Amino acid sequence: MFILVAATAFMGYHASKVQMSYDFVRAIPTDNPKYVEYQTFRKTFGEDGNLLVIGIQTDSLFDKSIFNDYIELNKQIRQIHGVEQILSVPLSVNLVKKDTLERLNAVPIFKDRYSNQSELDSDSRIFFGLPFYQDLLYNPTTHAYLMGININKNVLNSAERNIVVGAITEAGNAFGGRHAFQMHYSGLPLIRTNLATKEAAEMKGFLIASVVLSALILLLFFRSITSMLLSLAVVLIGVVFSLGTMVLFGYKITLLSAVIPPLVVVIGIPNCIYFFNKYHTAYRETGNKKVAVYEMIRRMGVVTFFCNLTAAIGFGVFALTASAILKEFGMVAGINIMLLFLISVMLIPAALTIIPDPKPRHMRYLSNKWLAAILNKLEIWSLNHRSLIYGVTVVVVIISVLGMFRLRSEGFIVDDLPKNDPVYVDLRFFETNFKGVMPLEIVVDTRRKNGLRSNMLQTFDKIDQLSKYIAASPVMARPLSVVEGLKFVRQAYYGGDSANFALPNQFDVSFVAPYINMKSDTSARRTIFTRLVNSFIDSNRQQTRISVNMADVGSKRLPEILNNIRSKSTELFDSAKYNVKLTGSSVTFLEGSTFIINGLTQSILWAFLLIAACMLYLFRSFRILLCSLIPNVIPLVITAGVMGWTGVRLKPSTVLVFSVALGIAIDITIRFLVNYKQESVQGKSSVKDNVVKTIHTTGISIIYTSLVLIAGFVIFVFSGFGGTKALGWLTSLTLVMATLTNLIFLPAIIMTLNPKRKRSPGIKK
Repeated sequence: MFILVAATAFMGYHASKVQMSYDFVRAIPTDNPKYVEYQTFRKTFGEDGNLLVIGIQTDSLFDKSIFNDYIELNKQIRQIHGVEQILSVPLSVNLVKKDTLERLNAVPIFKDRYSNQSELDSDSRIFFGLPFYQDLLYNPTTHAYLMGININKNVLNSAERNIVVGAITEAGNAFGGRHAFQMHYSGLPLIRTNLATKEAAEMKGFLIASVVLSALILLLFFRSITSMLLSLAVVLIGVVFSLGTMVLFGYKITLLSAVIPPLVVVIGIPNCIYFFNKYHTAYRETGNKKVAVYEMIRRMGVVTFFCNLTAAIGFGVFALTASAILKEFGMVAGINIMLLFLISVMLIPAALTIIPDPKPRHMRYLSNKWLAAILNKLEIWSLNHRSLIYGVTVVVVIISVLGMFRLRSEGFIVDDLPKNDPVYVDLRFFETNFKGVMPLEIVVDTRRKNGLRSNMLQTFDKIDQLSKYIAASPVMARPLSVVEGLKFVRQAYYGGDSANFALPNQFDVSFVAPYINMKSDTSARRTIFTRLVNSFIDSNRQQTRISVNMADVGSKRLPEILNNIRSKSTELFDSAKYNVKLTGSSVTFLEGSTFIINGLTQSILWAFLLIAACMLYLFRSFRILLCSLIPNVIPLVITAGVMGWTGVRLKPSTVLVFSVALGIAIDITIRFLVNYKQESVQGKSSVKDNVVKTIHTTGISIIYTSLVLIAGFVIFVFSGFGGTKALGWLTSLTLVMATLTNLIFLPAIIMTLNPKRKRSPGIKK
């Protein structure tokens, strides 16, 4: 007990330092080509996922008082720590030619403040006469306006991002409140910050809810505060160990690992139920506490060990994948499920030797008439209606298999959020007015230093054609590239007429070429074009980027769009002279989702094989192995079929259901079969008698445990994340099916495969 308390204090100290993860690229292995390309892009051109956007829709933005306040909003946001640059209407610039030098200067379009409306109207006409800003900062059809805010990448990868994003939205809401504007916020920084914040809040809420609900159910079952408190002590110590393990391994809480603490609770409680059930049963038979504790460990020790081992395998196999997020989840979950066994086997027997003997009311649940009636019905069904059981099972499995063919794999960046969530609603606002905010980057590499200079017009013409092709898509905005900047230069050179907003030709080369060599301009009001050059062309003038904002089209449609862009780029760019690569957060999201889904699928197969090996070692019988696997495959098939028929898509959060359900449901089978084998070796009873005894002795614990597990997972149904909600009801469904198959189908198949056996070999000690 002292060792356990000391270890808990040590892990608790480290658990207090646990942090949230804000790195969303780690789903992809570091040696993956897409990951390598993305990191190369970030090193060359900087971050692509650090733009937070604010949108408003109004016809009165250029009213003097409102526009002055909008200018102040820009200044206020610019002063927020972590904000690097702002691209918005008040900060837009125009290129003006100096006739004497035939040189273009970048000058602000708008003043810092306006004292009369006519002056603002004059400047706004200049702004609307510049096609460069159309569909970039405003939509002329819907009168929607956009402000883009670049946030420092180090801030985005730390907890400070919450403060920065909060300060930006607070300033925006204050502006909107003063003028009765509906403010809209989006961009990856805001989406990810909101997801991480909700994730942390839900983890705490579900952890508390699962502990409270488990406590109530335990108190209802055992009618003993001591048993309840001991069980809660086991799972709470397990939670502390799981969080401490994350910190010791250098991990942070991710969307997957956030599930581990509540998972520890719902997995740890069954350990306690089975231990107490066997303790109370033995005490009722002997009246001796020491003998009851000894019998509890003798009968349940090996069972609990293998149950936790198989559950640990179910989750631990994720550590075999190449995805960092899955590795962390598998390592922490697998280790701490085994630690739960050690905590249970150390704390419960030691505490039982100290606390007073159980009273008759504590064991009254063992003679529950309602439960006995259910077990009698299950016994009758298992022994006398096997043909009907098999027939119904076959029909249900066939229907489920047909449903499995309807399963489709598709994920969206925000599809786990409800449709009325502000993040989801605002994202749709930007998709409607600006075709989206999800970044896609296209890198055009000329394969040689200064390649952009030597074939400038030819290369830029190809980029322009590709840009027009992309802009024609209903889900992709007008691309931003150095070509758009050169069009701006040409318009300015020819007097600012919007009709001259076009790609320079061979007669314009003499005045356009110098702008490719423009160096950084430190002036905050003169960064539009110079930033285009320095952010969109590398230092060797070999590569240039095309930045596209697009809608959240999902992992199914995105590959089609990317393939179309690749086909068009192959048509335009000679592969011997150019190398065109597609990268950015949209591509890494797709690759990460695919990797997680494939990793989870492979892990389930590995888990199934390893669990089968454990079962074979435990029972030393292929017949029993067959009996153990079939009742656990059926619930998984039914769950997959239900997902297909109800339209639940395969994505990282829902594929996890199968691993969770397999790791937990196999426990029921192990406990039933071990109890059956123990009954078999104690006498010369027939298979039928042993099955009947097992149903009545183990059935109580199985039903109680299933109720606790189902209640624990049903809590997830109240999640604000669609994937977590699906994890809740799908896992609960799987556990219901697993309980039925193990208490009805499993006894029936044991009777079928062992029709004349009187005795069975013992389990592996």
